[in-house]
Amino acid sequence: MSRTDLIALILLFAGWLGIGWFTEHPPQGKPSVSVLMKRYRREWMRHFVSRDPRIFDGNVLTSLREGTAFFASACMIGIGGALALIGNTDQLRGLAQDLELGQGASILWEIKLLLPMAFVVNAFLKFVWAHRLFGYCAILMASVPDDPGDPSALPRADQAADLNITAARSFNAGLRSVYYAIGALTWLAGPWALMAAAGFVTFITWRREFASRSRRVIMQSLPEPRLPALAKVQASGSPPPAP
Repeated sequence: MSRTDLIALILLFAGWLGIGWFTEHPPQGKPSVSVLMKRYRREWMRHFVSRDPRIFDGNVLTSLREGTAFFASACMIGIGGALALIGNTDQLRGLAQDLELGQGASILWEIKLLLPMAFVVNAFLKFVWAHRLFGYCAILMASVPDDPGDPSALPRADQAADLNITAARSFNAGLRSVYYAIGALTWLAGPWALMAAAGFVTFITWRREFASRSRRVIMQSLPEPRLPALAKVQASGSPPPAP
């Protein structure tokens, strides 16, 4: 492995870790789409308390769980395909020779395949955890009293909102890993291709979070930031409502 390969790997991981942190901790005046959607998720749970019937909310949550299950299944297929290729790199070496990319050692080809597989494995774990958290959120939503005036209704809905936000954060992290797994495949074409892919994927991810049209639409009717009911109780020093 050459020095250029190592530099390309550093750039790839720096972009992946950097854009992940920047998305979740954006500048004060430039929130990302992921951060903006947290307000809508909390607003959703507050409206959920007084909505009757609540079957609409259950359907929305079911669609979120189906999305995480789909991506988790796709990641499992991707992991199986990568393992199959690692067990037989001769075909890739022949293809590289036809494309005049150079054959190289078998161990290097295996390493180049392990890199995107590592991203896919990370994405699989994130999607599975998001799916489980959405399940926890569904249970908390079901435990919200039917009476909106019940003192435990709003705090319970805020708990569900916190779990929903945490699940969405894990889901978004899984999507980023999928993006970078696709970019990591370009390493098969050489380190310069990996550098270009790392920069391109990082730029696309940044644009979708900070400069996309969808972000402008979300900003048009952004709900006011609200402190969760449980945090208000703790800040005031008063005891929480009795279960």
